Amino acid sequence: MILPAPNDVAFYLLSVPVYWYGIVMAIAIFIAICLANHFFNKVNPHLKKDIIIEYSPLIILMGIFCARLYFCVLNFNYYFSNPIEILDFRQGGLSIHGAIIGGIAAMYIISHKTKVPLMNITDALACTTALGQAIGRWGNYFNSEAYGFPVKSQNWGVFIPYGKRICEFSNFSLFHPTFLYESILDFSAFLILVFLLFKFGKKYTGITFFSYLTLYSIIRYFVEKIRVDSALNIGTLPIAQIVSILLLFIGISGILFVIYTKRKDRV
Repeated sequence: MILPAPNDVAFYLLSVPVYWYGIVMAIAIFIAICLANHFFNKVNPHLKKDIIIEYSPLIILMGIFCARLYFCVLNFNYYFSNPIEILDFRQGGLSIHGAIIGGIAAMYIISHKTKVPLMNITDALACTTALGQAIGRWGNYFNSEAYGFPVKSQNWGVFIPYGKRICEFSNFSLFHPTFLYESILDFSAFLILVFLLFKFGKKYTGITFFSYLTLYSIIRYFVEKIRVDSALNIGTLPIAQIVSILLLFIGISGILFVIYTKRKDRV
């Protein structure tokens, strides 16, 4: 059994609570940005150096803003009734699909301003985004969220406090730790993407980015089948699965396009 999460407040700073969720997310973002900058410099020595560090405030702000906006839109009824809570990032409520949209928008702006090819930037950041997600999922652990269906075994599962349980499962205490499943799978995806970036990144620019979309979409689609706290369902499908299917299509199409274009250029 996974031990119950400790208090979600790590410490107090001048009587203001600092949450574990925020600390974990800050660590995840810091590592992802620094490593992406390192990867970009290594794979693209002919391009402007340290571009990701230079524009990291834009990437981070747009990623967080869009992640929060996307989450609030999915939970429109609640936030429409409680608009002031839209600004309460400390309690969680960030969507990775929103962050992906915001990150891509930020990278487009960076590419336009610096004249650095967009795909060279996205390859490096997509690679380390998977690592950031693997780390960031532990923020869900401290918030006792992003868990799955109840487990029957008493030897496996994560304890969810009564107040954090979905109403229909309030009589259960142990649940599938889907945050952990996704964290492990995201880290595995990161290792695959690192291999792709350094093996094929120079020759097939863009293939790492589209592979990230493909891998993460598969991961999220199947993990979402186990989760019980999906933000919004359309029919019988959670919106996260629908978006994952769309991104999977874009990812596979992008991979095929990159390979086809490169081979066509060689003919």
